Amino acid sequence: MCGLTALFDLRDRRPVDQVLLARMTRRLAHRGPDGEGLHCEPGVGLGHRRLAIIDLAGGTQPLANEDGRVWVAYNGEIYNFAELMAELEALGHRFRTRCDTEVIVHAWEAWGERCVERFRGMFAFALWDGRTQTLFLARDRLGIKPLFYAALADGWLAVASELKALALHPALPRTLDPRAVESYFAYGYVPEPHTIHEGVLKLPPGHTLTVRRGRPLPAPAPYWDVPFVPHGPMDEAEAAAELVERIREAVRIRLVAEVPLGAFLSGGVDSSTVVATMAGLVDGPVNTCSISFGDPAFNEAAYAARVAERYRTDHRVRQVDPDDFDLVDRLVEVYDEPYADSSAMPTYRVCELARERVTVALSGDGGDENLAGYRRYRWHVYEERLRARLPLALRRPLFGLLGRIYPKMDWAPKVLRAKATLESLARDAVEGYFHSVSVLGDPLRARLWSEGFRRALGGFRAVEVLEAHAARAPVRSPLSLVQYLDLKTYLVGDILTKVDRASMAHALEVRVPLLDHELVAWISGLPESLKLRGREGKYLLKRAMEPLLPREILYRPKMGFAVPLARWFRGPLRRRVREAVLGEVMADAGIFDMDFLRRLVEQHQAGLRDHSAALWSLLMFEGFLRRQAGAAAVPPARGRTG
Repeated sequence: MCGLTALFDLRDRRPVDQVLLARMTRRLAHRGPDGEGLHCEPGVGLGHRRLAIIDLAGGTQPLANEDGRVWVAYNGEIYNFAELMAELEALGHRFRTRCDTEVIVHAWEAWGERCVERFRGMFAFALWDGRTQTLFLARDRLGIKPLFYAALADGWLAVASELKALALHPALPRTLDPRAVESYFAYGYVPEPHTIHEGVLKLPPGHTLTVRRGRPLPAPAPYWDVPFVPHGPMDEAEAAAELVERIREAVRIRLVAEVPLGAFLSGGVDSSTVVATMAGLVDGPVNTCSISFGDPAFNEAAYAARVAERYRTDHRVRQVDPDDFDLVDRLVEVYDEPYADSSAMPTYRVCELARERVTVALSGDGGDENLAGYRRYRWHVYEERLRARLPLALRRPLFGLLGRIYPKMDWAPKVLRAKATLESLARDAVEGYFHSVSVLGDPLRARLWSEGFRRALGGFRAVEVLEAHAARAPVRSPLSLVQYLDLKTYLVGDILTKVDRASMAHALEVRVPLLDHELVAWISGLPESLKLRGREGKYLLKRAMEPLLPREILYRPKMGFAVPLARWFRGPLRRRVREAVLGEVMADAGIFDMDFLRRLVEQHQAGLRDHSAALWSLLMFEGFLRRQAGAAAVPPARGRTG
């Protein structure tokens, strides 16, 4: 895994600022500690930091074709590179290395922009063709690897694997995008293709961008989408057997490495599936690692140990301090943009643990989105059945009124917490799903903003992000639609962003076999009854893995990484959250109604309401603003509760 940068003169062939390009590239040293390279010619420069995985001696980048006219800086792994290399050699291309990077330049020569359709893997790259004066940017189909870019006022295009490298460019816009701020407080991240800064973009998953000197910057072009094309007749046993074989193939092709390799093992269905599959493919024990929590409500370590024992893995466990909040400021630096998924903290720790033994780790990410594992899918299907019985014109006033008058009872048993369901039923399908996934719902967000910021939004609502994807979705059924929405938003903006930044902070490459695009496409075409059956999500996967995993692993309630935010904000981080959320940095931003922020803090710290999600989002946003301004962080005040 690696980091890349690029500078391209959109207007002419001015000399590249090589000092700046080198600074930007070195800012990504954590992504590639094994080497650095630059290539510059009039009007274009590529930079690269390398984490050596394959062809350790010969994979130096940027890398060129035979005549030095085509250059590439690349981050990722193309798992079918050996087959493509043989095909390209048969076409007359000659290779100097045995690494997947060189496949890209020859594939470009052979197939042009359509070369990405031939690649199976995770990747982001910038390719320069001096013959046609073309810069070609590409990102993998699911968005496993990131790529940022900005067309600057000085006529240069700047490209990098992380926003922190672009931020070194003096011409990069620093103005906050009001739509991104609204979206962040709704989703907990800034959805693609936007970033927190106006004029700075993420290349969307499954897209390319072809830039030619002297021409306007075009819109990114899509080359792949999740198809959701139904299969022919297939019974359950046949589908289960094929799923196992397809997962086996996806894992097998991700085991190619010339460095130590292992896997995350949480004890959940997805990571256990990957480990069980790996164990059948490798000689010797699989290196596995997991973290444990002191609180049994969040501790899956015992389940991970069961799988590790069954497959005789070389397993390591590390207990995470339940008050591991020293990472708060580190996360702000790692993620560059505001990012409010608190499970980033244990994810950072498990990546840190894995890197002590391995350079490559396989993860189980993607199983929930592919095979309908989230509980919210089940609830959305139930709600859609109720919505179908009454027209929206009747539901909106009826359930809207009931939702407003029904008390919010965070303390009550789940069966009595009906407020969110009533509010959701007052909406259409996409609005209802947005309501269920929002970190801060519409009424709460509306009260966050100052009058000036509300005007700056110009009527934009974060739900428009989901509505835009829904309008392009190849499916309309309730379950498949929300799966598609998650694949386009939550998976890439939250899950994959979390893992990429946390792993790359430790120079750890994470491979995700359950997001192999051929596997994803095949799963998308399965009948919905094989994904969600009654209350059982991931139905087919669980049935398929019954011979390989204990039932207590497959059919236990889903758990996830969690941190005790509510307790932190009333205890050891009480002073920290008050000083950050109500301090000068937030007040000077002009974004927030500070009286309402004060009410949130006071209600939470008095134990009247649980505003932990809102306060965590605000704390992360304040950290971002503080870092952007170069101000010192508010001290964590460990051990103080006053």
